[in-house]
Amino acid sequence: MLFDVTRSELADLFGEDRIATLPATAFPPSAADTEGARLLQTVGVPTRTLRLREPDEDTGRLLLVHDVVDAEDFEDAPENAGRWPVIGWLLNTHLAFDPGSGKVHAFDADEETVRDLHTDVSSLIQVVLRFQRLLEEFAFSGDDSDDEEADFERLEREVERIRQETSGVDPLPFQDDETVWSVVGEEIAAGRRFQGNSPGARSLYG
Repeated sequence: MLFDVTRSELADLFGEDRIATLPATAFPPSAADTEGARLLQTVGVPTRTLRLREPDEDTGRLLLVHDVVDAEDFEDAPENAGRWPVIGWLLNTHLAFDPGSGKVHAFDADEETVRDLHTDVSSLIQVVLRFQRLLEEFAFSGDDSDDEEADFERLEREVERIRQETSGVDPLPFQDDETVWSVVGEEIAAGRRFQGNSPGARSLYG
């Protein structure tokens, strides 16, 4: 694993009811025993920032890439990409897990392009964890316009810190400004994506 991610860390931060997992039976037999699949079964990911794909009601399995898109229409899609399980959805992208390499790939539903998004599943969990923690813990100082400007500068620095510290271990999630995580980071830095009863949401929306 690139990152040391544990179930207890997620539970301490978000609570057990805010962690989504996938059962072993949701994966194709060739993928069920891989490290990435085991992480999604035992550690899971925090909810809200990323949505895991629900297994099909009839088969109990995750849909495969060729079930949700025509992989042949996607630029640079590997020949076997159609058989990868789709593990999640983020913005306009299907997230697919390649059990052979352990990578997570982003299939852009609008642009019909596929990109390497994470070197392994631990990287995916780590980025979701850090962004979700920022969204739930960041507090704005007050209503003063000068304070607000300083707050947004501080928020931007926090997003940049996540970007830099992640890229030092796995360069894929933020390899350029076009990756789906770069876009999510820009949205957070602009004050979007705060929700619920978080300090940021209360400050922004009352």
